[in-house]
Amino acid sequence: RNEIVEISQITFQVDDINNVISTAEAIEGVLSQRHQKLDYAIVTPLELLEQARTTRMMFMAFMGLIAAISLIVGGIGIMNIMLATVTERTREIGIRRALGAKKRDIIVQFLAETIVLSTVGGLTGILGGLLCPTIVNMIRDFAIQSLPELVQDLPETVKQISPVIVPVSIPLALTISIVVGVSFGIYPAIRAASLDPIEALRHE
Repeated sequence: RNEIVEISQITFQVDDINNVISTAEAIEGVLSQRHQKLDYAIVTPLELLEQARTTRMMFMAFMGLIAAISLIVGGIGIMNIMLATVTERTREIGIRRALGAKKRDIIVQFLAETIVLSTVGGLTGILGGLLCPTIVNMIRDFAIQSLPELVQDLPETVKQISPVIVPVSIPLALTISIVVGVSFGIYPAIRAASLDPIEALRHE
């Protein structure tokens, strides 16, 4: 005999939070074709979605703040290195000025050194970032072998987490590194160019 089964609720789970709205619209389209009467309602957890979106934005802002602080600290480090270099090479700067070098030449020289320093630092950071997925996997495998009980209690998301390298971030990171280095290297370069050639030659 035929049995009529009434379904009061169907729950759908999507793989990505960004697909919730589009999935709901697709379901609504299918139901509108199958149901002549509007005897159904589609409910999406918009408040939860909004909360998750807010949390993600706060996390991105926090990570951006950390990155900004790191860039400033790195820039200050480059500036201190270049200022120390200017002090150590005061006599050299005086000799160059005495031989006819202009202030512009001194500025270009120290900015070129700053660009080289920033490029080496940026490439080192990129290399570390590219090795990050391998390092994370090694740490996770070591933890699974050494501390299986602890790993078992962790959420599934933590167990399967893996860093993803976005290709566009590689040239962007290198460009930002060079821009920060040049920005913080301008003052030492100008200071080196502003040295009095006579006083620089007398420097011991």
